[in-house]
Amino acid sequence: MQILVADKIAANGVDFLKAQEGFEVIEAYGSSKEALLEIVPPVSAIVVRSDTRIDADIIAAAPELKVVGRAGVGVDNIDIEAATERGIVVVNTPGGNTIATAELTFTHMLSATRPVAQAQASMSAGRWDRKTLKGAELMGKTLAILGLGRIGSEVAKRAQAFGMTVVAYDPYLTETRAKTLNIEKKTLEEIWPIADYITVHMPLTDTTRNMVDRAAFSKMKDGVRIINCARGGLINEQALIEAVDSGKVAAAGLDVYETEPLPEDDPLRNHENIILTPHLGASTVEAQLNVGVEIAETVTKILVDGQITNAVNMPSIDAKTLKQLTPYLKLGNILGTMVQQITPDSIAKLEITYFGKLVELDTMPLTRAIQRGYLKKIMGDTINDVNSAHKMKNLGIEVEIKKSNVDTAYSELIQVTAVGETRQPVTVEGTLMGKALNPRIVGINGKDLEITPQNTILLIENQDMPGMVGFIGGILGKHQVNIANMALNRDDQGEKALTVFELDSEPGEAVVAELKESPKILSVDVIDIGKIS
Repeated sequence: MQILVADKIAANGVDFLKAQEGFEVIEAYGSSKEALLEIVPPVSAIVVRSDTRIDADIIAAAPELKVVGRAGVGVDNIDIEAATERGIVVVNTPGGNTIATAELTFTHMLSATRPVAQAQASMSAGRWDRKTLKGAELMGKTLAILGLGRIGSEVAKRAQAFGMTVVAYDPYLTETRAKTLNIEKKTLEEIWPIADYITVHMPLTDTTRNMVDRAAFSKMKDGVRIINCARGGLINEQALIEAVDSGKVAAAGLDVYETEPLPEDDPLRNHENIILTPHLGASTVEAQLNVGVEIAETVTKILVDGQITNAVNMPSIDAKTLKQLTPYLKLGNILGTMVQQITPDSIAKLEITYFGKLVELDTMPLTRAIQRGYLKKIMGDTINDVNSAHKMKNLGIEVEIKKSNVDTAYSELIQVTAVGETRQPVTVEGTLMGKALNPRIVGINGKDLEITPQNTILLIENQDMPGMVGFIGGILGKHQVNIANMALNRDDQGEKALTVFELDSEPGEAVVAELKESPKILSVDVIDIGKIS
């Protein structure tokens, strides 16, 4: 497999990739887009930092591409939607530069508090401006952290060591986690008027873009200090300049910008109370080493073991969870394709219910396997665990996940129901049996039965009357279709029955047509299980 390292990462990371058996590493630092389009067709993975943009054109030109790895946190230079559409996993290294970015944030906080940069400029100019370069103290001040993830948490620890009161806004922060960190959770509206310092550590999304804008500045106390070492665009730069000019903001520290590199004539450069650094968040020797090795290890695990961590476009799977779920993934895939083939018309919803021991597991990878099975016959080999949820959404199919504590006859059970637009819902239930944990179908449309899902399954709803099994078997035998196994169940005597045949080969159109000609046969479905992984 060819691995393209498009941006320079730590030598240890490149060496790690080169040491892997079966890997051919291509180092093409600083390549133009035209050059990349020539290089990428055979590559299985691309590793970048922030310099190289992996856009839809490059993704389309790489049919073998399975993973794009970003040695760093931000993935703005990767077309996530195009990658997801193609089923390519995008990963980053959220932990490698945590300390470096937290320390730079604190450096900016100190620089916004004590005019060190201004004093240096004054001293270099031959002046001694001791009386005019008056600063402040962090002790006793309130720091508001917007986004309490890895970096925000590390900033909080350092602020508390300086005697600051820390409050935080994070929609995903639990009260328990906040109490553990000795932080008070607040809303943005509560934060604006009380914070002496505000630092942002949120991802850049449609929701967070310009989250600190003119309206926010107008609600802040006079003399507030603002820090952004996260993503450009979280703070509206023009609104910040106006707030500094008016005195609302005493000082600011920026390491990231709406446009990078920052244009030479950008007005931010003209304010001595706005300290600027050129995106240095991860620029430490330790951080570069950490993210280089971490991205190399992450990409290798995906390509070699299928173990996905730090993915930005799908749930990650750690080794322990993958080991627990592996026996169920094949079953889930089978259930998905069976439901789809029994319900070939469009559906509005796919309901997935987990019972028994499965309730205690992280079932998201299993849910994706079910979706992948459902889409197999619709979209072919282009479907995988990365893009299955995206494709379901594009088809307008709602996926509803339930975990039930209702007792069943099995220690674990998966129930998949397709809610159609023109016919009754279709339900298939499955579990694992035996020491080998082989998949078994144990229920179809509310009728209990047991079949081994392999090769071809013939599903027939018929009138419950003497001779039906022989009648169906006769038609199959006439066309040289061998029955490997069968199961049946019925409503009350003389009403409807469900007969399921495991076949060694697929019945042709003539067989299906002859079965449907009989008034005794109410419906016929042929299910191709095929090769399921």
